[in-house]
Amino acid sequence: MSSISQNFAVFSQALNLRTMRHQVLASNIANADTPNYKARDFSFEEAMRGAMSSDNVGRGLEMAKTDRGHLNGNGSGSVQMKYRSDTQSAVDGNTVDMDVERTHIADNAVQYQILTQLIGDKFKGLRTAMTPTNG
Repeated sequence: MSSISQNFAVFSQALNLRTMRHQVLASNIANADTPNYKARDFSFEEAMRGAMSSDNVGRGLEMAKTDRGHLNGNGSGSVQMKYRSDTQSAVDGNTVDMDVERTHIADNAVQYQILTQLIGDKFKGLRTAMTPTNG
């Protein structure tokens, strides 16, 4: 039974990280016209490895704190936020490239959809396994 819960814990962490990444990308898009705004992102793969490391198994992810004054939170991930490299030169110092952001947000949405399909398939398989057969 623990393998089932571990399996769903992995899916849960992945969904949380995909949701968090979507929020970061949406924030970049929302700030496309903000002077000196620096586009941010994080590596889903690195965040997932960190979430599934032996130190974190069975625990929720913790929010990354970049200042002593930040409150502790039950967030969706301890991720290393990075500033995206400048792909276009903007006079106002903004590094948001809408084409890049749209591409990343579309890819993230597809990956989220794949995860939800996998979870649905797992539940369908469990339901089938628990259904008595007539025989």
